[in-house]
Amino acid sequence: MTSQPTLQQAGSGHESPEGHGSGLQAGLKNRHLTMIAIGGVIGAGLFVGSSSGIATAGPGILLSYALVGMLVVLVMRMLGEMSAANPTSGSFSAHADRALGSWAGFSIGWLYWFFWVVVLAVEATAGAKILAGWIPAVPQWGWALIVMMVLTATNLVSVGSYGEFEFWFAGIKVVAIGAFIVVGALAIFGVLPGVHSDKAGFGNLTDHGGFLPHGPGAILTGVLLVVFSFMGSEIATLAAGESEDPQRAVTKSTNSIIWRIGVFYLGSILVVVSLLPWDDKSIADKGSYVAALDSLGIPHAGEIMNFIVLTSVLSCLNSGLYTASRMAFSLGERGDAPKAFARTNSRGVPMAAIVVSVLFGFMAVFFNYKFPNTVFLFLVNSSGAVALFVWLVICFSQLRMRKIIQREAPEKLVVKMWLYPYLTWATAALIVFVLGYMLTDTKGESSGRTTVLLSLMLAAVVIVIAVVKQRLLGGRAAVAAVGEDESEKVSVD
Repeated sequence: MTSQPTLQQAGSGHESPEGHGSGLQAGLKNRHLTMIAIGGVIGAGLFVGSSSGIATAGPGILLSYALVGMLVVLVMRMLGEMSAANPTSGSFSAHADRALGSWAGFSIGWLYWFFWVVVLAVEATAGAKILAGWIPAVPQWGWALIVMMVLTATNLVSVGSYGEFEFWFAGIKVVAIGAFIVVGALAIFGVLPGVHSDKAGFGNLTDHGGFLPHGPGAILTGVLLVVFSFMGSEIATLAAGESEDPQRAVTKSTNSIIWRIGVFYLGSILVVVSLLPWDDKSIADKGSYVAALDSLGIPHAGEIMNFIVLTSVLSCLNSGLYTASRMAFSLGERGDAPKAFARTNSRGVPMAAIVVSVLFGFMAVFFNYKFPNTVFLFLVNSSGAVALFVWLVICFSQLRMRKIIQREAPEKLVVKMWLYPYLTWATAALIVFVLGYMLTDTKGESSGRTTVLLSLMLAAVVIVIAVVKQRLLGGRAAVAAVGEDESEKVSVD
């Protein structure tokens, strides 16, 4: 019989499996964790990708964001339940390892790491385009190199330096979105001093073909366009392992996810589609947020938004490198990656994990410039559905971990998933439905079908490696056990 996983096996993120200190230090302050949690849900995709969603679903894109937002809230509640009971640098990968088996922790951990090293290339290129537009004397590839090197150096110094940079990056994003919502709301109600916009008003939600101009089906199509902009909300649970009070940090982050998504996503998108008709050409030409600011006659709206997008890109790069390195660290600690990944220096920095992650990021940047329509397109498409895979694994992990926690340490259930297990199963079913619906999208080289099929192919390869590894280790363990028995018999004789 297979032994039941125990709560103690999950560890705390500060202890290695052998009981020695892992080397990670509690260098993140409460204000760092607070801003990492808030900023984690505000990705550059919100600013850059929302215009395509609006063009696809019209004002109904609000329902798409609400649907995905509800999904993220439920998944984060499950992850919060497990992480509050067992804060660990591996987060959902470590929980899957304990709840579902080492093959699950290995597979989802490496898939997640792969996702973030590809994101490093995407965000570095996006930031380089903005910087090259401001200072064209430096080539775009040069800016990508500079940005990657600066943020790598930041992560190599200490976890505190990562937290400090992210505190300010996320702070700028939060202030910018908050100011946008306030200014936009004043304009919609016609009370913004010195500005008169003849287009602004809640009538834009229904006056141009209705709230759902392309029909109800466009809501699901919109879901496919916006779902990946929510990736990053789980970063706070990984970072909590390096804070002074991990349980409090996870609990606070989990409980605040609803208002964060409600304000930053739904609130800002509502302002955009109320300031301008959804079919206004400027939304597609300039981007939704720039077009909205331009409609109010705010000078240099494009440059202001470029600065905000650049800040979001740097924030995503900073967090992406941190997240990839900590996942690599956790995999190394559990024996699912080279042991060097789990070694830290005197400042508690897993240098090998960071260097390897950034090297793969540099390789992806190279592929983006050299082979954008072949190799890099494959990398992007094959990592595209990883977010949904992660959420699905969290659902199944929580179903089993709840029983383990209730059996061994019920006092650690400080965060509880609502309506367990029914809402967990419903969430898993919704994720599977979204993946299935993506298979019906066949438009373009980065279609939903292509993304799901390539991601499934990559996942299958990783799972096969995990199973083979597990069987090989199991076989070696059995041989070692037989050897020990024989030795004991010889000594007795």
